[in-house]
Amino acid sequence: MNMSEINFDLINICVTFKNVPLQTLSRFRFKDLKIASDTFKKIPGIAECMIIQTSSRIEIFTVSNLEIGDMPDGRRTEGKSLFLNQIKETWQSLSELEQIDIDHFDQTLEVYKGHDVYRNLLKLACGLNSLVVGKEEILNELKTSFSYAKQIGVSGNILNKLFESVIRISIRIRDTTGISKNVISLGDVAVKIVNEKVGLDAKKHILLIGTGESAAMITKTLNEKGFLFDITSKTIERSTAFSKILGGKPIQFDEVLKGFDKYDIIFVATTSDYFLITFDSIKLVMEEKKKGTLILDLSDPRTVDEGVTELYGIKLLFRDQIAEIYDENVKSRISLVPAVEKIIDKETPILEATMKHITF
Repeated sequence: MNMSEINFDLINICVTFKNVPLQTLSRFRFKDLKIASDTFKKIPGIAECMIIQTSSRIEIFTVSNLEIGDMPDGRRTEGKSLFLNQIKETWQSLSELEQIDIDHFDQTLEVYKGHDVYRNLLKLACGLNSLVVGKEEILNELKTSFSYAKQIGVSGNILNKLFESVIRISIRIRDTTGISKNVISLGDVAVKIVNEKVGLDAKKHILLIGTGESAAMITKTLNEKGFLFDITSKTIERSTAFSKILGGKPIQFDEVLKGFDKYDIIFVATTSDYFLITFDSIKLVMEEKKKGTLILDLSDPRTVDEGVTELYGIKLLFRDQIAEIYDENVKSRISLVPAVEKIIDKETPILEATMKHITF
């Protein structure tokens, strides 16, 4: 057992939905987390490694230059850029990055070192960096990733202590501030209103148009409830990449317009600046349809022309019909963010000090 101060470099490198579109994020993902973790750990100097891979982020945590004793390693600073290059090269070799991703790697990646790792990880665990602020989903994903890293033997004393501490602290912060209480996403509200209007069940044919953040929230709710759905976008490549992460069956947009009559429920969540669905584009295919169709257009600006309601059985809802419930929920959670950040600012130096005195 050694109670000396421990010297180590803690680095967190990540790519998240904040820097790249969700469909692009699929190219950064690792197909096999065990192979990826083992490969990163083989980089000279890395003593421990852990990967968190979710639908909206890929985060790598590494512990390097691990020394027990009082003297820090004087070679650290000059070795850091070389070390980061090795991580980037390894990432490229393990994923399906295209040349454009590699060219912009430095702008895309977020790199945190030392003190900033502790603060960022606490923010992450408390849900401040999530697509839906405060949602508990990321905390569960952290627990799963941590458990897996221990199981395959890539984490060690430092990362184990770090994640145990962060999970414990973040649960306390969530409880104290109430930021996780009654969290509803845009997807939750959208699916709920559709269910109230026409009923959602396994027999209904569901289509989602769009691959952005709003679309992601809808897919998450549909997945949670076990509903199958088709997904379409301007290009089949975009829909396919999105479906790899978030599910759904990718369909060409032209095919969707030709087969528009087969869908009972259509969620539209795009950032297009023109009407994607108009009376003329679906008139012929919808003429024979006997059952109703509900379209919920969550886009801003709207991308479904109101003229489609002249067709038999089409009911059209817009974002402003659900915005009030959703916006109120978001406002109440955003108002709690400063309180959460204040506690994180107090906890970060305590956590950092604790991490330097681990018993080996």
